[in-house]
This record gives sequence, structure tokens and C-alpha cells, in this order.
Amino acid sequence: MGLPMSATARRWQRLPRDARDTLFQLGVVGWTLLPHVAHLPAWCSVFAALVLGWRARLAFVAAPLPGRWTRVALLLLAAGLTLWSERTLLGKEAGVTMLVVLLALKTLELRARRDALVVFFLGFFVVLTNFLYSQSLAVAASMLLSVWGLLAALVLAHMPVGRPSLARAGALAARAALLGTPLMVALFLLFPRLPPLWGLPQDAAGRTGLSGTLRLGGVAELANDDSIALRLRFDGPVPPPQAMYLRGPVLERFDGRDWARRAAPRFGIAEPAQPDLRLRGDPVRYEMTIEPSRLAMLPLLEATPDIPGAAPQLPGWAPTLGAALEWRLDRPLTDRLRFAAMAWPAFELGSRRPSPALQADLQLPAGFDPRTRRWAAELRARPELAQADARTLAAALLQHIRTGGYTYTLEPGPYGRDAIDEFWFDRKLGFCEHFAASFVFIMRALGVPARIVTGYQGTDPAPVDGWWIVRQSNAHAWAEYWQPGVGWLRADPTAAVAPDRIERGRSLAPRPGLVAGAIDTMSPALALRLRQGWEALNNRWNQWVLNYSRQDQFDLLRALGVASPSWQDLARALIALLCVAALAGAGWALWDRWHQDPWQRLQRRVQQRLAALGVAVAAHDPPRTRADRVRATLGARGEALAGALDALDRQRYAGSTASAPDRRWWARFRAAARAAARATSGGE
Repeated sequence: MGLPMSATARRWQRLPRDARDTLFQLGVVGWTLLPHVAHLPAWCSVFAALVLGWRARLAFVAAPLPGRWTRVALLLLAAGLTLWSERTLLGKEAGVTMLVVLLALKTLELRARRDALVVFFLGFFVVLTNFLYSQSLAVAASMLLSVWGLLAALVLAHMPVGRPSLARAGALAARAALLGTPLMVALFLLFPRLPPLWGLPQDAAGRTGLSGTLRLGGVAELANDDSIALRLRFDGPVPPPQAMYLRGPVLERFDGRDWARRAAPRFGIAEPAQPDLRLRGDPVRYEMTIEPSRLAMLPLLEATPDIPGAAPQLPGWAPTLGAALEWRLDRPLTDRLRFAAMAWPAFELGSRRPSPALQADLQLPAGFDPRTRRWAAELRARPELAQADARTLAAALLQHIRTGGYTYTLEPGPYGRDAIDEFWFDRKLGFCEHFAASFVFIMRALGVPARIVTGYQGTDPAPVDGWWIVRQSNAHAWAEYWQPGVGWLRADPTAAVAPDRIERGRSLAPRPGLVAGAIDTMSPALALRLRQGWEALNNRWNQWVLNYSRQDQFDLLRALGVASPSWQDLARALIALLCVAALAGAGWALWDRWHQDPWQRLQRRVQQRLAALGVAVAAHDPPRTRADRVRATLGARGEALAGALDALDRQRYAGSTASAPDRRWWARFRAAARAAARATSGGE
């Protein structure tokens, strides 16, 4: 015996069709707005939720909708709040906010089909705006469900007769979407790739990643971000973890608090256009997919030179290689990029002879960190270090870090004004930037040119789907110092205190979230498999969909037999495809018209036969009405014909479950029509 039905469930079943359809549509609207909660002002999310909840209650209790002035007042309130929170009514954030508000308020005047259509099309616009913030696979799947829901609601709005079920409307919406899928795929493959549709220049400011400045603690905060920064795939041997350095901004200016990139020009000396780079050994061929960031720079494997076949080829971008081996872009990285390059892990960088340009890498701010300066003077006074070269001094400092009780940690706590002094002599706690910055400071105090290099070091322990994953938690800072006769040499103080971080390429693990932590506690292997599976799926989405480029389109044309594809070939292929689709659509319409409801097709044939006998009937007249008009027009001569129509009426409307009329009926009707025609001719 089943459980008793609750009063709410019984009330739901008794709801009129209009209320049921409205509640379904409100649910679809709420689902569509849900991803915006993380991006819009809190008041907007609360406002939309209250309006949708209010409208749902009105539908459930069959209460009248609010009047025009109430809606106008709510609109003015929302516009004022938008102006207060965004400081403008223009731009992306304000525009999306107002679009969400308008969609929510429009549900308060759902009275006619016209109002419903406005809600549908506003909903489709809101679906598109979700991709202004994220084009991830999860968002795409969520919006696919929203599109299905909006199409199902659109189907319901065009079914005014009877009480069609949601399942029937949903199935019809899914069928319509599936029929349009081949054309959508074809347009995706052949439609010209335009400049970034979703990425806007100002979007980069809100993204995480490396920056052009460094303050102690900044990289540690970034290391708590476990999101993916980039992926690597190697064509050949994979470099060992300790060689997996991806070079980003080089920081040379220090004001006592922040490290920043070198200003150009400096000291009246123009910076060389190209680095003084000497490559050794065999190159490493690799492919990189890099996620959008706030930095106008590519963190590439050291050292990736600007030579044919090695430099990244990025159509639409202008990557340039600076003297400090930084690959710079002409604008912030607002798009996901995929490219191939080559790197030489063994290299020499910089002039072997002293130059005036090195003076910038000896500068220290006055009045900061006096104890470190005194310690540098004491080191220089030691007999064994008095005439030591840069390499010997660096080795002595690294040995001091190994044996001096220093600790590598993600949570060193805040540092004060003289942070370098505090690190060396008091706290002895730090993340990679603490070690690198303190090392560079004392090397400069010792008279050795030195600078900080930021970027990424290491990858996940194993590849996923052939790709090695570099996360934001792999963000790293190391040092470079200048050795006469050699040039710039890498020194990574982190390796002295936490060799596992460098030798295995593993970063400190940030604290997991609640759900991830629970899964990891129950089954670490399951948590790892789930994470790797999702990231592999997401990577394929990135590679096959988001990274589908103009070059991929040309490669497709080559595979189809076009020797030297161009934009003209792409346009011709697209036009030909659209013509074929139009012809196929016309053929489908003709086929569908022929194979539509057999009862309607039979009704048209009957109407044509009756018109030939002089009996005027309308297309919507049922067989019973047509029988009455046959008797009124033909009298006794048409009785057999009218009887056949009465039989058809009983077959159609007397509870019959037949999906099509009896074929024998048409033979009887045609014979009766011929007899009536002969009787009419004979009578005349």
C-alpha cells in the first residue's frame, strides 16, 4: 500500500495548466540565473530570488499579478541599486545586472503568449551572458539544460488545447534541438573564427595568476589556488622535475616593500632588443595550453628562444622576447592559447662581461634592513670570502639556509617593515618568495648583481590524458645572480631548505574544500581518479571546442581535399553547406507534410471530393457536420455518402484508439461519392 499523498502533492496535481507551466518556466529561469550568483552584486541575486519566489506563490494560489506601478517601482529600485553598486548603467557588469533584473521582473506580467515569448528570448540572452564569465564544460552543460528548458516552455506556450504533459513538451524540445545539432556543428566547424567573442580586456584584472610585482606573501597566496594554470605535452623525453622551470616576470626593482619589473629605459641605457642567449645540448619539444591570466606574458620553459621552429606561433598576438628571457604579449592573456615551442634546458644567459646595465641589479633602497647589510659586510670581511666570486658567495648562502634552521611553509605569517632582516634573523619562516627575495637582497649587499625570477616550477606527479598539469599552486620564485665570464646563473634557495619541492616538482598542498576533503579522507585514490577524470574531460573540451581555431578550420579543408585553403574556400564551403541544409530542410518539410497526421490528410481529401459534388465545407468541420451538409445539399442522393461520413465520425471521436483511419473506409467513401455524382448527373 502506497504512502498517503500529501496535501501539497494533491494541490499540485489539481493545478490548472497555466499555473503548472508558469512554475516550470520559473524553475528554468532560476536555473539559468544560478551561475550569475558568483559574479553579480549580492542584492541582485536576492532581488531576483524574491521576485521569482513571489511570482511562484502567485501562480500556486491563483492570485492576481501586481499592477503596472508596482513593477515600475521595482524597476526603478533595481536601476538605482545597479547605479549604486556599479557606478554606471553601461558596461558588461551593469548590463548583465540589468538583464537579470528585467528577466525576473518580466515574469510578473506573464499574462499572454506574447509575454511568455519575451521571457523566453530574454532567457536565451541570459544563457549567453553566462559565457562572459566562464566557458568551462560545467557551465556549458548547465546552459545546455537551460536551453532545453526554455525550448520546452516555448513548446508549452504553443499548445493552447488540452493538457499536454511536461514530458511530451520536453521530448519535443529535445527532438527539435537534436534536429538542429548537425547544422550547429557545421557552423561551428566552418564559420569564420572572429576575435575573442567572450573575453573582454578588463576581464584579466579579476583572474588569478602571476603578476608583474611581488610582495612577500603574494606567491604563498597564489599557491593556495589549486586551479590549472597551463598544461604541457612533450614530443620526446620529458624533462626531469628539477628542470621544469617555466619563466615568467623577472623582478629587478625593489623599493623596500615590493619587487617590480625593470623600468625602461634605465640609467640612460637602452635595453637590448634580444637576450644574449647561448644554447647548449638538445632541445625539448613541447606543446602548451595556457589558461587566461591577468598578465601580458607567456611563462615558457627555460629557455625558449626566438628562433624559427622554437618560438610560439600565435596568430592574432604579438609575442616578443625581452633581454631578461621574458616572453611578452601585446595585451593581457584573456584567451586560452595552444601552441608548440622548443626549449633548451642547458643554456647561458646574459653578457659575460660587466656592463653598465648591471648597475640596476645592485640597487637597494636606503634605510631598509640594516642588519642584513651589516651581515653582508661581515661576510665580506671573512678571509675565505673576501675575494670570493659570485658563485662561491651563493654557495655559502645556500649552505647557511640548509643549516641555519630555516623552514619552508605556506603560512609564514605577516612580516613588518624590515622583512628581509626579520626573515634572516628572527622568523626564519617563509615560502619561496621569502627565500628568493632575501637571497637577492644579500647578494646585492655583497656587491653581486642579482634579481628575482617568478614563474612556475614542477607539475602534477603523473600526466592526465597525455598532458602534464601545472597548477597555480606550482607558482614559484627563484633567484638569478651574475657571474663574470658566464652570465646569469640560477640559484633556487627553496631547494636548499625543501629539496622535495624542486627535485620532485611538487608544491605544498593547500587545504582541500569540505567535499574534496571528505572524499580524500575516505579514499585518496578515488579522489585522485575523480579529479584526473574531470580534468581530462575538461581538457578535451578545451582542446576540441574552445581552442578550435582558424588553423584548425584550414586543416579540416585540407583533409577534405583543398590543397591551399583560404578564407574564400572557407566561405564557399559554408555557403555550399547552407544551401544543402536549406534543400534538406525543404525536403524534410515536404516529407513531413505528406507523413503528418493521417486524419488531417484524409480530411483534406474528403473536402476535395465534396467540393467536386458542390458541397461546401470548411477545413475545420468534423465529419458529422460534413454529413449534415451533404444531406442538406444532395438530399436522398447523398445518403450513402453521408452515412460514410457518420461512420468516420464514430471511428474518430467515439473513443477509438486507432492511430489512423481504416483504409477500407476510403474505398467505400469514394464509391459512395461516385454514386452520388452519377445520381446528380442523371437527375439533371
